[in-house]
Order: sequence, then C-alpha cells, then structure tokens
Amino acid sequence: MAKQVPTSRLARGTKLGAVAASSVLRTQRTRLSMRGRSEAVRAKMAEESMIRTTEQVVMVLGTMKGVAMKLGQMMSVLDLDLVPEDHRERFQKRLAVLRNAAPTVSFDAMRQVVEEDFGQPLTAIFAEFDPEPIAAASIGQVYRAELRDGRVVAVKVQYPGIDAAVRADLKNLNMFRKVLTSAMPWVTPAVLDELRLNMEGELDYQTEAVTQLQIAELYAGHPFIAVPRSLPELSTTRVLVSEYLPGKGFEELRQFPEDERNRIGEIIYRFYVGSLFTFNEFCGDPHPGNVLLVDDGRVGFLDFGLFNRMDPEHVRFETICLRAAAEDRAEDLRELMIQRGVIDSPEEIGAEECLEYVLAASEWCLVDEELTITPELASGAFLLAVDPRASEFAGMKQQNLPPEHLFSRRADFLTFGMLGQLNATANWHRISREWLYDEPPVTELGKAHQQWLAENPPPAPTKTARPRSAAYATTTTPKKTAAKKARQPRAGRKA
Repeated sequence: MAKQVPTSRLARGTKLGAVAASSVLRTQRTRLSMRGRSEAVRAKMAEESMIRTTEQVVMVLGTMKGVAMKLGQMMSVLDLDLVPEDHRERFQKRLAVLRNAAPTVSFDAMRQVVEEDFGQPLTAIFAEFDPEPIAAASIGQVYRAELRDGRVVAVKVQYPGIDAAVRADLKNLNMFRKVLTSAMPWVTPAVLDELRLNMEGELDYQTEAVTQLQIAELYAGHPFIAVPRSLPELSTTRVLVSEYLPGKGFEELRQFPEDERNRIGEIIYRFYVGSLFTFNEFCGDPHPGNVLLVDDGRVGFLDFGLFNRMDPEHVRFETICLRAAAEDRAEDLRELMIQRGVIDSPEEIGAEECLEYVLAASEWCLVDEELTITPELASGAFLLAVDPRASEFAGMKQQNLPPEHLFSRRADFLTFGMLGQLNATANWHRISREWLYDEPPVTELGKAHQQWLAENPPPAPTKTARPRSAAYATTTTPKKTAAKKARQPRAGRKA
C-alpha cells in the first residue's frame, strides 16, 4: 500500500488524517526484519574473543560498588539469552559479580547511618525494624519497619561511605573508557557521562522521596498502576521512607501463564514508555527489581532515583519521528533529524539508512502486528543500534543524539528488555497509537486507563521541563568543536 503523506503534514501540532493514519500497516519490502537483525547480532556475540574481553571488563568493574551494580543491572536486563548457549553459563557467572557488587554491610553499620541522619536512636522513630534486608538497591539496602503510629514502611538506607566510593568510582571510570568500549561498544562515552550524572543525583534520597510522592499522587486511584507514597518528612539524604508495598517479584512473574504475563507486560510498557508521551515525564530506570505484582492485581513500581521530565517540544519531536518511521516516510524522517541536529553530517546519511536505523531499534512498536518479545529480540536490537563494529548503519552511529533524548531512548531499550524477559505478546503498535496518534484505546487496559485519565486529567505541560535534579539539568546539546566533530564516535541512538 503506497503512502502518500505530504511533507507539509510534518508541521508540529498537525494531526494526521484518518487516511494517513490507517496506512501505518507497512508493505512487504526487502528490508531485513527485526528478527533477522537480531540473529545477525547473536552470531557476532559468538566470537570467543569478545566473550573473553567482556569477562575481563566485568572483573575490573567488580572492584567498584554502586557504579558496577548499575552497569550490571543494565546488562542483566538486555543480555539474558543473547550470549550463545555454550558461553552463557560462564558469562552469567561473571555478570553476577556486577549484579551482586553491593558490599556486605552489617546491620549495626546500617543502623548507624539511620541514627546519624535522624540524630536520634532508631527506636525513637520506629516501633519495629527488621534487621534482615528485603531488597538491595544499587547503593543501599531496603528494610521493612513499622512506625510508632502503626504504619508499615519500607526504609531504603545507603551503605555507609557509598557516596564517597561512588564519586571515586566515577572519577576512575575515565581510566577504563577504552577498555569498556572495546568490550561493550554500547557503553559509549555518552552512556558513561549519563551514568556519572545519574549516579550523583541518585545519592540524594531526600530529592528522590519528593519525586516519588509526586508520582504516587499523580497515579493515585489508578486501576492497574500502584506507586507507594513516600514520606519526605521522614526521609534524609541517606534514608528514604515510603509505604510498604507487598507483592510478587519479577522472577515469579516470569513463571506466570501467558495471558497474565501479557497483561503485566502491557502495564510495564504503559508506565515506562507511555508516561513520557502522556505526562512529559518518565522513570528512567526500568528494571525487574523495581516491579512487583500487588495482591489486588495492580503492578507496583518502585525506585525513582532516576526520574526525568522533558520539555514538551522534545517529546513532540520524538512523536513525529516515530510516526514518520511507522509510515515508512524515510525522507521526512531524515529531514526531521537534520533539523533537530541528530544528523550533523547530512552528506553521509541517506534516507533509507536513517529509516532502517530507527527500525532496527524500534520496529517492535512501529509495526501493526502481534509480536512476542524475547530476550534475544531485545538484546539484538539494542546491540545492533549501538555496536560500532557492526557494518550496518555506520554513518548513523557517527551522528549525535542530543542528551535530552538519550535518557528516553535508554528507558525505551530497557523496557524492551524487560518485556523480553517476560516473553510478553501484544500488538505494541496499536497500544502506542494512543499517544502517537491520539487514537482511542483498543485494549481493556487502555480503556480503563483512558477512563481514569478523563477523571484525573494531567496538568497542562509547561514550556520548559522541570529537572528533577542536577543529574537531569544538563539537557542542552553541547557545541562541538571542529576537532571533536571530525570523527569522534558518538551515541546515535534514536527511535
């Protein structure tokens, strides 16, 4: 089916007509499907030298604390089944070093952190405090406690000295840039810079508590999303107190029947991705450890240390780019990226390469068909989009993704990875059309969400995004010198 969408339709704020919107069903073309691309990346991962180098990097990072655990979380979401089976067990043992890089700290030491921050004994604040942690965060541990008024709470406490250790790690990280990028090319300088800014911001639990309360109030009364209310008045820089939200963990959810996994997957997709286009803000740290199933059927979301608010115009840019890719409007997509500064070397990038690159990362939610997401599919798409050794999209990988979009694209990839671990199935494009085309929902969850939105309309977007912390304050594209622009590899992830 030919697509006749005039360029003039690209004007911001213009809604596509019914004819243009209905043409999203893509024609059969010779392009390589996402499944085919993922198989190609899987073959690349079979290289023994690559596996060995990655193991070496994991061991180096294993000497770090919060930084290593954060990288381990990112890797664990994306590479479960990508490594060939005969290498998988060995690689997972190495990866466990990162995932379990949190230091072993006695309860007495953790108790001292709480009492130092509160300036009074633990028993003056809590009637009960279970010394056994119920979860581990990247820079602390979570405990179950009871306030003196009877409320049951979760208390997240930073490891003693972790702030100094993380800042030291971040300084030392520059020393390992070349080693990291040679083994894991997706860990680009831009990713490491983002990691540094985010980790510094996550050290402030008081700010996180304020953010979490705002999100809990935003989703109050939601039919299938639960965010526990934090208690900023009882939170400090190193201690975060919030309502205790019991539920089943992600590993248990992975064993659920298909229908239940699909439902949970759609909710995860709506929360981590849909919220960006609905509220101009999103949680930037999708991770299985931050999701649980509440007894009443709602999906609970935890951990808001990395939460981002975007300028509505930047969100609008992502929307119209996704529309152009969904409709195969390659020339329009390329022109949009040139105007935005994503493509700063137009003479090197053709329209088809631009389109194929976006589809390599985001075809899963741009094609009007039912799709089961597997770990292999998610990991393959991620590595193909960012691995500079792959011959595909060499030109696009030399381009520049403005930092304000780096956060949202990473969140999109990590959400894709979580859905892959669930092996969730849906027509993801039909769900996304609610926010891409302002269409009525087609799923039962979508209808329930739409009704809730009608009864709880979101606040009008502000012209300028309100940064959550210093970690998100740097959102303007830095000017590049001629020398840097010449041939420095840059993150070029766009969807």
